[in-house]
Amino acid sequence: MKALSVAAALAVTMAVSPTFAQSAYPERTVRVIVPFAAGGATDAVARPWAEKMRQALGALVLENMGGAGGATGATAGARAKPDGYTLLIGSISTQVITPIITSPKPFDAVKDFEHIAMLVVSNLAFAVHPNVPVKSLGELVDYTKQNPGKISYGTPGSGSLNHLLGELFKSLTGAGDMAHVPYRGGGPALGDLIAGQLPMLTPVMTGQIIELHKAGKLRVLAVTGEARLSNLPEVPTGVEAGVPNLVAQGFFGLFAPAGTPKEILDKVGAASKSVMNDPDIGKQMRDAGFEPVTDPSPEKTRRTLEADIARWTPIVQQVGLKRD
Repeated sequence: MKALSVAAALAVTMAVSPTFAQSAYPERTVRVIVPFAAGGATDAVARPWAEKMRQALGALVLENMGGAGGATGATAGARAKPDGYTLLIGSISTQVITPIITSPKPFDAVKDFEHIAMLVVSNLAFAVHPNVPVKSLGELVDYTKQNPGKISYGTPGSGSLNHLLGELFKSLTGAGDMAHVPYRGGGPALGDLIAGQLPMLTPVMTGQIIELHKAGKLRVLAVTGEARLSNLPEVPTGVEAGVPNLVAQGFFGLFAPAGTPKEILDKVGAASKSVMNDPDIGKQMRDAGFEPVTDPSPEKTRRTLEADIARWTPIVQQVGLKRD
Protein backbone atom coordinates (compact mmCIF):
# COMPACT_ATOMS: atom_id res chain seq x y z
CA MET A 1 0.00 0.00 0.00
CA LYS A 2 2.86 2.31 0.86
CA ALA A 3 4.50 1.67 -2.53
CA LEU A 4 1.22 2.47 -4.23
CA SER A 5 0.99 5.75 -2.35
CA VAL A 6 4.50 6.72 -3.42
CA ALA A 7 3.67 5.94 -7.06
CA ALA A 8 0.49 7.93 -6.85
CA ALA A 9 2.33 10.86 -5.33
CA LEU A 10 4.95 10.73 -8.08
CA ALA A 11 2.22 10.75 -10.72
CA VAL A 12 0.69 13.85 -9.15
CA THR A 13 4.08 15.53 -9.00
CA MET A 14 4.70 14.81 -12.67
CA ALA A 15 1.30 16.21 -13.57
CA VAL A 16 1.87 19.58 -11.91
CA SER A 17 5.63 20.05 -12.15
CA PRO A 18 6.84 22.56 -14.75
CA THR A 19 9.52 20.04 -15.63
CA PHE A 20 6.95 17.56 -16.87
CA ALA A 21 4.11 19.83 -17.92
CA GLN A 22 4.09 20.93 -21.56
CA SER A 23 4.22 24.71 -21.75
CA ALA A 24 1.55 26.55 -23.66
CA TYR A 25 2.80 27.93 -26.97
CA PRO A 26 3.36 30.75 -27.56
CA GLU A 27 4.41 32.24 -24.23
CA ARG A 28 6.10 35.25 -25.83
CA THR A 29 6.14 37.16 -29.10
CA VAL A 30 6.61 35.14 -32.28
CA ARG A 31 8.88 36.78 -34.84
CA VAL A 32 7.95 36.26 -38.51
CA ILE A 33 10.72 37.21 -40.94
CA VAL A 34 9.60 38.87 -44.17
CA PRO A 35 12.77 38.63 -46.28
CA PHE A 36 12.17 41.73 -48.40
CA ALA A 37 11.85 45.46 -47.79
CA ALA A 38 8.49 46.80 -46.64
CA GLY A 39 5.93 47.59 -49.31
CA GLY A 40 6.51 44.69 -51.66
CA ALA A 41 4.45 41.67 -52.64
CA THR A 42 5.47 39.64 -49.59
CA ASP A 43 4.04 42.36 -47.36
CA ALA A 44 0.75 42.23 -49.27
CA VAL A 45 0.38 38.62 -48.14
CA ALA A 46 2.10 38.76 -44.75
CA ARG A 47 0.30 41.70 -43.16
CA PRO A 48 -3.33 40.59 -43.57
CA TRP A 49 -2.29 37.03 -42.65
CA ALA A 50 -0.47 38.24 -39.52
CA GLU A 51 -3.41 40.33 -38.38
CA LYS A 52 -5.65 37.25 -38.36
CA MET A 53 -2.93 34.98 -36.93
CA ARG A 54 -2.63 37.21 -33.87
CA GLN A 55 -6.18 36.24 -32.96
CA ALA A 56 -5.06 32.60 -32.73
CA LEU A 57 -1.48 32.87 -31.46
CA GLY A 58 -1.38 36.19 -29.64
CA ALA A 59 1.67 38.43 -29.94
CA LEU A 60 3.23 38.16 -33.39
CA VAL A 61 5.52 40.67 -35.07
CA LEU A 62 6.64 40.92 -38.69
CA GLU A 63 10.28 41.81 -39.30
CA ASN A 64 11.22 43.04 -42.78
CA MET A 65 14.77 41.87 -43.47
CA GLY A 66 15.63 42.75 -47.07
CA GLY A 67 18.83 42.12 -49.00
CA ALA A 68 20.41 39.75 -51.52
CA GLY A 69 17.13 38.96 -53.26
CA GLY A 70 15.60 37.69 -50.02
CA ALA A 71 18.58 35.48 -49.13
CA THR A 72 19.53 37.54 -46.06
CA GLY A 73 16.18 37.07 -44.35
CA ALA A 74 15.73 33.46 -45.46
CA THR A 75 19.19 32.53 -44.18
CA ALA A 76 18.38 34.13 -40.85
CA GLY A 77 15.21 32.04 -40.75
CA ALA A 78 17.10 28.82 -41.49
CA ARG A 79 19.69 29.52 -38.77
CA ALA A 80 17.27 30.64 -36.08
CA LYS A 81 16.71 28.61 -32.93
CA PRO A 82 14.09 25.92 -33.73
CA ASP A 83 11.79 26.79 -30.85
CA GLY A 84 8.77 28.11 -32.75
CA TYR A 85 9.54 31.75 -32.01
CA THR A 86 11.04 32.48 -35.43
CA LEU A 87 9.06 31.75 -38.59
CA LEU A 88 9.63 32.75 -42.20
CA ILE A 89 7.33 33.89 -44.96
CA GLY A 90 9.28 32.31 -47.81
CA SER A 91 8.67 32.49 -51.54
CA ILE A 92 9.81 30.82 -54.72
CA SER A 93 12.56 33.45 -54.83
CA THR A 94 13.96 32.59 -51.41
CA GLN A 95 13.22 28.86 -51.19
CA VAL A 96 13.85 27.81 -54.81
CA ILE A 97 15.84 30.32 -56.84
CA THR A 98 18.30 31.50 -54.17
CA PRO A 99 19.65 28.02 -53.32
CA ILE A 100 20.00 27.20 -57.03
CA ILE A 101 21.98 30.26 -58.08
CA THR A 102 24.05 30.97 -54.96
CA SER A 103 27.46 29.39 -54.42
CA PRO A 104 28.06 28.21 -51.82
CA LYS A 105 24.45 27.50 -50.90
CA PRO A 106 23.33 29.66 -47.95
CA PHE A 107 20.92 26.88 -46.95
CA ASP A 108 19.12 23.81 -48.24
CA ALA A 109 15.48 24.80 -48.60
CA VAL A 110 14.29 21.19 -48.28
CA LYS A 111 16.48 20.03 -45.39
CA ASP A 112 16.99 23.22 -43.37
CA PHE A 113 13.32 24.14 -42.98
CA GLU A 114 10.09 22.66 -41.73
CA HIS A 115 7.46 23.20 -44.43
CA ILE A 116 4.40 24.35 -42.52
CA ALA A 117 1.97 25.51 -45.21
CA MET A 118 1.54 27.27 -48.52
CA LEU A 119 -0.37 30.53 -48.16
CA VAL A 120 -0.97 31.76 -51.72
CA VAL A 121 0.16 31.28 -55.29
CA SER A 122 0.90 34.29 -57.45
CA ASN A 123 1.40 35.52 -60.99
CA LEU A 124 4.12 37.82 -62.20
CA ALA A 125 3.79 40.44 -64.93
CA PHE A 126 5.53 42.77 -67.33
CA ALA A 127 4.73 46.38 -66.44
CA VAL A 128 6.06 49.54 -68.06
CA HIS A 129 5.87 53.26 -67.35
CA PRO A 130 3.18 54.97 -69.49
CA ASN A 131 5.86 56.93 -71.34
CA VAL A 132 7.32 53.74 -72.80
CA PRO A 133 5.72 53.53 -76.27
CA VAL A 134 4.66 49.88 -76.20
CA LYS A 135 1.30 48.25 -75.50
CA SER A 136 2.11 44.56 -75.90
CA LEU A 137 4.95 42.10 -75.40
CA GLY A 138 5.43 41.97 -79.17
CA GLU A 139 5.85 45.73 -79.31
CA LEU A 140 8.24 45.55 -76.36
CA VAL A 141 10.44 43.04 -78.20
CA ASP A 142 10.46 45.20 -81.32
CA TYR A 143 11.23 48.35 -79.33
CA THR A 144 14.18 46.79 -77.51
CA LYS A 145 15.66 45.62 -80.80
CA GLN A 146 15.15 48.99 -82.50
CA ASN A 147 16.31 51.01 -79.47
CA PRO A 148 19.15 49.07 -77.87
CA GLY A 149 19.94 50.08 -74.31
CA LYS A 150 16.77 52.13 -73.74
CA ILE A 151 14.87 49.53 -71.72
CA SER A 152 16.02 48.32 -68.32
CA TYR A 153 13.89 46.37 -65.91
CA GLY A 154 13.76 46.46 -62.12
CA THR A 155 13.28 43.58 -59.69
CA PRO A 156 13.33 43.04 -55.91
CA GLY A 157 16.88 41.74 -56.23
CA SER A 158 19.35 39.66 -58.18
CA GLY A 159 18.32 36.03 -58.32
CA SER A 160 14.67 36.67 -57.53
CA LEU A 161 12.04 34.96 -59.67
CA ASN A 162 11.33 38.44 -61.06
CA HIS A 163 14.92 38.57 -62.28
CA LEU A 164 14.77 35.05 -63.66
CA LEU A 165 11.58 35.92 -65.54
CA GLY A 166 13.27 38.89 -67.20
CA GLU A 167 16.20 36.76 -68.29
CA LEU A 168 13.88 34.02 -69.51
CA PHE A 169 11.98 36.60 -71.57
CA LYS A 170 15.21 37.80 -73.15
CA SER A 171 16.23 34.22 -73.91
CA LEU A 172 12.88 33.32 -75.48
CA THR A 173 12.42 36.48 -77.56
CA GLY A 174 15.89 37.69 -78.42
CA ALA A 175 15.28 40.99 -76.62
CA GLY A 176 18.80 40.75 -75.31
CA ASP A 177 19.72 44.40 -74.68
CA MET A 178 17.69 44.89 -71.50
CA ALA A 179 19.69 45.74 -68.39
CA HIS A 180 18.65 44.30 -65.05
CA VAL A 181 18.35 46.78 -62.16
CA PRO A 182 18.19 45.01 -58.77
CA TYR A 183 16.56 46.75 -55.79
CA ARG A 184 16.30 45.93 -52.10
CA GLY A 185 12.68 44.90 -52.44
CA GLY A 186 9.70 45.45 -54.71
CA GLY A 187 8.51 48.67 -53.08
CA PRO A 188 11.53 50.82 -54.04
CA ALA A 189 11.50 49.45 -57.59
CA LEU A 190 7.83 50.26 -57.99
CA GLY A 191 8.42 53.77 -56.67
CA ASP A 192 11.06 54.40 -59.31
CA LEU A 193 8.81 53.03 -62.06
CA ILE A 194 5.95 55.35 -61.11
CA ALA A 195 8.38 58.28 -60.90
CA GLY A 196 9.59 57.55 -64.42
CA GLN A 197 13.13 56.72 -63.31
CA LEU A 198 12.76 53.09 -64.41
CA PRO A 199 11.09 51.99 -67.68
CA MET A 200 9.95 48.49 -66.71
CA LEU A 201 9.28 46.05 -63.87
CA THR A 202 8.61 42.33 -63.70
CA PRO A 203 6.50 42.53 -60.52
CA VAL A 204 4.40 40.02 -58.68
CA MET A 205 0.79 40.90 -59.48
CA THR A 206 -0.76 42.56 -56.47
CA GLY A 207 -3.85 44.68 -55.95
CA GLN A 208 -1.59 47.72 -55.92
CA ILE A 209 -0.22 46.88 -59.37
CA ILE A 210 -3.75 46.30 -60.67
CA GLU A 211 -4.98 49.63 -59.32
CA LEU A 212 -1.97 51.51 -60.71
CA HIS A 213 -2.62 49.89 -64.10
CA LYS A 214 -6.27 50.92 -64.02
CA ALA A 215 -5.29 54.44 -62.96
CA GLY A 216 -2.87 54.73 -65.89
CA LYS A 217 0.22 55.13 -63.71
CA LEU A 218 1.77 52.02 -65.22
CA ARG A 219 0.84 49.64 -68.02
CA VAL A 220 0.67 45.87 -67.51
CA LEU A 221 1.53 44.22 -70.83
CA ALA A 222 1.02 40.58 -69.81
CA VAL A 223 0.76 38.27 -66.83
CA THR A 224 2.76 35.07 -66.57
CA GLY A 225 0.32 32.57 -65.11
CA GLU A 226 -1.45 29.83 -67.00
CA ALA A 227 -4.66 31.89 -67.18
CA ARG A 228 -5.71 35.53 -67.18
CA LEU A 229 -6.55 37.17 -63.88
CA SER A 230 -10.26 37.38 -63.19
CA ASN A 231 -9.95 40.98 -62.01
CA LEU A 232 -7.78 41.99 -64.99
CA PRO A 233 -9.34 40.03 -67.86
CA GLU A 234 -8.22 42.37 -70.62
CA VAL A 235 -4.53 41.61 -70.01
CA PRO A 236 -3.27 38.49 -71.83
CA THR A 237 -0.93 35.83 -70.52
CA GLY A 238 2.61 35.67 -71.85
CA VAL A 239 1.72 32.62 -73.93
CA GLU A 240 -1.36 34.37 -75.37
CA ALA A 241 0.85 37.35 -76.16
CA GLY A 242 2.91 35.14 -78.44
CA VAL A 243 5.77 33.91 -76.27
CA PRO A 244 5.51 30.13 -75.79
CA ASN A 245 6.78 28.80 -72.44
CA LEU A 246 6.67 32.24 -70.82
CA VAL A 247 5.02 30.92 -67.66
CA ALA A 248 6.17 31.80 -64.15
CA GLN A 249 4.07 31.36 -61.02
CA GLY A 250 5.28 32.03 -57.54
CA PHE A 251 4.17 31.12 -54.07
CA PHE A 252 4.34 32.47 -50.56
CA GLY A 253 4.53 29.92 -47.78
CA LEU A 254 5.18 29.55 -44.08
CA PHE A 255 8.40 27.89 -42.91
CA ALA A 256 10.27 27.25 -39.65
CA PRO A 257 13.84 26.20 -38.87
CA ALA A 258 14.40 22.45 -39.14
CA GLY A 259 13.91 20.73 -35.82
CA THR A 260 11.04 22.90 -34.62
CA PRO A 261 8.82 20.66 -32.44
CA LYS A 262 5.96 18.99 -34.31
CA GLU A 263 3.33 20.08 -31.80
CA ILE A 264 4.27 23.71 -32.46
CA LEU A 265 4.26 23.19 -36.23
CA ASP A 266 0.84 21.55 -36.01
CA LYS A 267 -0.57 24.43 -33.97
CA VAL A 268 0.83 27.10 -36.28
CA GLY A 269 -0.24 25.15 -39.37
CA ALA A 270 -3.80 24.70 -38.12
CA ALA A 271 -4.07 28.39 -37.27
CA SER A 272 -2.71 29.39 -40.68
CA LYS A 273 -5.09 27.04 -42.51
CA SER A 274 -8.00 28.58 -40.63
CA VAL A 275 -6.81 32.06 -41.62
CA MET A 276 -6.51 31.16 -45.30
CA ASN A 277 -10.04 29.72 -45.25
CA ASP A 278 -11.45 32.92 -43.77
CA PRO A 279 -13.76 34.49 -46.43
CA ASP A 280 -12.47 37.98 -45.70
CA ILE A 281 -8.85 36.92 -46.13
CA GLY A 282 -9.76 35.02 -49.30
CA LYS A 283 -11.31 38.15 -50.79
CA GLN A 284 -8.37 40.30 -49.73
CA MET A 285 -5.91 37.90 -51.32
CA ARG A 286 -7.84 37.63 -54.58
CA ASP A 287 -8.28 41.40 -54.73
CA ALA A 288 -4.53 41.62 -54.23
CA GLY A 289 -3.90 39.35 -57.21
CA PHE A 290 -3.18 36.14 -55.27
CA GLU A 291 -4.96 32.81 -55.04
CA PRO A 292 -5.22 31.55 -51.44
CA VAL A 293 -4.24 27.95 -50.74
CA THR A 294 -7.08 26.65 -48.59
CA ASP A 295 -5.98 23.02 -48.23
CA PRO A 296 -2.31 23.25 -47.28
CA SER A 297 -0.23 20.60 -45.56
CA PRO A 298 3.48 20.14 -44.82
CA GLU A 299 3.59 17.29 -47.35
CA LYS A 300 1.99 19.33 -50.15
CA THR A 301 4.24 22.26 -49.35
CA ARG A 302 7.34 20.10 -49.54
CA ARG A 303 6.22 18.53 -52.83
CA THR A 304 5.58 21.95 -54.37
CA LEU A 305 9.03 23.07 -53.29
CA GLU A 306 10.72 20.00 -54.74
CA ALA A 307 8.79 20.26 -58.02
CA ASP A 308 9.73 23.93 -58.46
CA ILE A 309 13.39 23.18 -57.76
CA ALA A 310 13.32 20.49 -60.43
CA ARG A 311 11.57 22.83 -62.89
CA TRP A 312 13.71 25.94 -62.47
CA THR A 313 17.16 24.40 -62.01
CA PRO A 314 17.74 23.66 -65.74
CA ILE A 315 16.35 27.08 -66.71
CA VAL A 316 18.67 28.84 -64.27
CA GLN A 317 21.59 26.88 -65.69
CA GLN A 318 20.53 27.69 -69.24
CA VAL A 319 20.29 31.39 -68.51
CA GLY A 320 23.55 31.24 -66.56
CA LEU A 321 22.45 33.08 -63.43
CA LYS A 322 24.97 32.94 -60.59
CA ARG A 323 25.45 34.76 -57.33
CA ASP A 324 28.40 34.53 -54.95
